[in-house]
Amino acid sequence: MADKITLSKKDRFSVALRSTFLQGSWNYERMQNGGWCFAMIPAIKKLYTNKEDQKEALKRHLEFFNTHPYVASPILGVTLALEEERANGAKIDDAAIQGVKVGMMGPLAGVGDPVFWFTVRPMLGALGASLAMGGSILGPILFFVLWNVIRWAFMWYTQEFGYKAGSKISEDLSGGLLQKVTKIASILGMFVLGSLVERWVTINFTPVVSTVQLSDGAYIDWESLPAGAEGIRTALEQFAAGLSLSPEQVTTLQDNLNSLIPGFAPLLLTLLCMWLLKKGISPIIIIIALFIVGILGHLVGLL
Repeated sequence: MADKITLSKKDRFSVALRSTFLQGSWNYERMQNGGWCFAMIPAIKKLYTNKEDQKEALKRHLEFFNTHPYVASPILGVTLALEEERANGAKIDDAAIQGVKVGMMGPLAGVGDPVFWFTVRPMLGALGASLAMGGSILGPILFFVLWNVIRWAFMWYTQEFGYKAGSKISEDLSGGLLQKVTKIASILGMFVLGSLVERWVTINFTPVVSTVQLSDGAYIDWESLPAGAEGIRTALEQFAAGLSLSPEQVTTLQDNLNSLIPGFAPLLLTLLCMWLLKKGISPIIIIIALFIVGILGHLVGLL
């Protein structure tokens, strides 16, 4: 029996170093797949000595992938462990590896943005800016050093954590643990992505359904406002009190839809895109079609 192939710490560090360029070849069809595949190359070369096996592994990791670039590290760690077990004869197929990647990337993306973009970086930026405003050169240097130390420490240790956790997952393949983890991760990922539909997908139907003339006192009478700053202050106070900006209340088709089922149109559009993807339609074609429909809808006054 051949000796077990094991990824050394040097191999794993090479993967972590390459993952810095995860978004170096970002594209609209498969997003971070090129950077992901580039990061996996040192491990693939170590685990598979046969050229055909290396080609199949590269194809396997050119599938769709997209998450926060820093929280991709634990997913890389789990994937490294699964690839290592597969190279040593474990029955782990392509669907299992891709399922773990897809299932983890959604939930972790929702964690990475608020932690790094909205918390750590603004805090370090404020610290560096305060020093720079005082005339200290340490401001930008401190920001650069601290940001990269925190970023790199997080990426390395979470990749190692994922690698160790992935090894434990692959120990009990006969008990279906990997399948259970894949299923749970996929469900959680779909839940997170579904909750983001209403936030990130926007459709606005502009046709006017009704126009109602408001009674006196229900809207701001701009002609009777005082001149200058006093008039602006009065208008702001009246608007805050609930007065309308115009004497007419215009209700659009989108207002009616929002009052019935908010976010229903974005949900239908998302489900349509998912159905088209399931039918094998290229994401590029779907994106171009959305552009065309949006432009035509605006020209005819529908959107």
